[in-house]
Amino acid sequence: MVAILLLVVVPLVPGALADGSPAPLAGLPVESILAVLLVGLLPWPPARGLVAAGFGATVVGALVLAAIDVGYRSVLDIPFDPLDWQQLGDAFGVLQGSIGGAAANGLVALLAAVAAGSIVALAWAALRVGAAIGPERPHGTISIVTVTAVWMIAALTGSSLPAGQPVAAAASLRSINASASHAAAGVAALADLSNRIATDPYRDTAGSELLTSLKGKDVVFAFVESYGRVAVEGTGFSTGVQRVLRVGEAQLRADGYGSQSAFLTSPTFGGLSWLAHSTFQTGLWVDRQPLYSRVIRSDRFTLSRAFGEAGWRTVSVVPSNTEPWSFGTTFYHFDTLLDANDVGYRGPSFGYARIPDQYTWKYFADHELARDHQPVMAEIDLVSSHTPWAPLPRLVPWSDVGDGSVFESQPAQGQSPTEVWQDPERVQQAYAESIRYSLDAMFAFLHEADDPNLVLVVLGDHQPATIVSGQGAGHDVPISIISKDPAVFTSIEEWRWQDGTLPAPDAPVWPMSAFRDRFLDAFSAG
Repeated sequence: MVAILLLVVVPLVPGALADGSPAPLAGLPVESILAVLLVGLLPWPPARGLVAAGFGATVVGALVLAAIDVGYRSVLDIPFDPLDWQQLGDAFGVLQGSIGGAAANGLVALLAAVAAGSIVALAWAALRVGAAIGPERPHGTISIVTVTAVWMIAALTGSSLPAGQPVAAAASLRSINASASHAAAGVAALADLSNRIATDPYRDTAGSELLTSLKGKDVVFAFVESYGRVAVEGTGFSTGVQRVLRVGEAQLRADGYGSQSAFLTSPTFGGLSWLAHSTFQTGLWVDRQPLYSRVIRSDRFTLSRAFGEAGWRTVSVVPSNTEPWSFGTTFYHFDTLLDANDVGYRGPSFGYARIPDQYTWKYFADHELARDHQPVMAEIDLVSSHTPWAPLPRLVPWSDVGDGSVFESQPAQGQSPTEVWQDPERVQQAYAESIRYSLDAMFAFLHEADDPNLVLVVLGDHQPATIVSGQGAGHDVPISIISKDPAVFTSIEEWRWQDGTLPAPDAPVWPMSAFRDRFLDAFSAG
């Protein structure tokens, strides 16, 4: 009975995962029918063992693919492409930052043991039931032939159960087929990428003709992690973020800054920030890991390269990185790469977001903006608002930041990820608090740095995960440009962006891939 239950239920689980309900668990799984037939009819024991093991591996493989796909759709709002398998390592890094390295390793080991045990259990079930339908067991043979005939008739007639599910089920095979289809779509996208990389209006533009309207200015592109449209409108927590933006805007005006804002549509959702960064920098729509891997190995012209060829000193600040990043030099052509090991931080870690945004801004102001007379272009990837949004830092007086030791007591005073993630409402509130902190840190930087030649472009990389954004939230993120020089805004009059750092619901919306060309068009010699 246990063997039959395993054969009937387990191959249907991928369908239940995809459907989000137990209804698909009713039906006749063709995978089990085929496995039992082959095991029962093959005369050679080794062949029967191979078939049983292959059946177990196929069903468990389908289960794994279906579970990962559900995770991708719920967090990233995209289906899982097996060609993107490298991203699983990054997901594991986030998990380590959330629950700790030992717990994360233990969880992965447990899941691997469950998968291996499931393969063994399914293979045993197929062998046990298959033995009951051999030629010497006429009653068993009649039973499996009857079941097979019922499945075929149900498949041909499209028969359904009362819940609307088909009698003839093939959930595991469909899961594998869906993954293969996603992979095929990824291959097609890769095939088209070479032409898109080569079609570049700025590839051969002389550096002397680039960014002429920004000569002498420090230009900073700052990505605020998970700063999505849901942070500024239409949610129960957006009111607090709006308040921070309005207060910050008043401070900007008092300090002599102007600002304009709009929305960009990000190629990613809930994570995979590097896809957004590369899309923004290259003007290519990079929404898959294989595309990203191909792009960063190409000679596509990036914004950072444009600034470098036009005479700027270019800097990348990525405080979440702990390992060397060769593509920062070979592809993005940054002169200086700063990661967690390079900024002198001696404070505590805040989970995945090791270094508070305020410290990142302070270090950049003291060591890069004030470094010399050559104008600097920088991309700063801020991470305090990165999931799991706990524990969170708090602002300290600008002059007290020092080496970060001042933050030592803060992680213990905040909520842990375990506490926050017990309830979706807590997660949403923690997310909103992290965005408010990141924006407050940015406004503090602008007030304290007080650089008359500064042009700051601040934007989100993607919306937060579905637990915060909700279903169907879209991929839009806010973007603002801030400067004390009115000529900057004269150069972008055709953009028709809205005044202030809080874009209204009817603000312009561009694909993130459109920004590079429009920015270079606006500020380069025509």
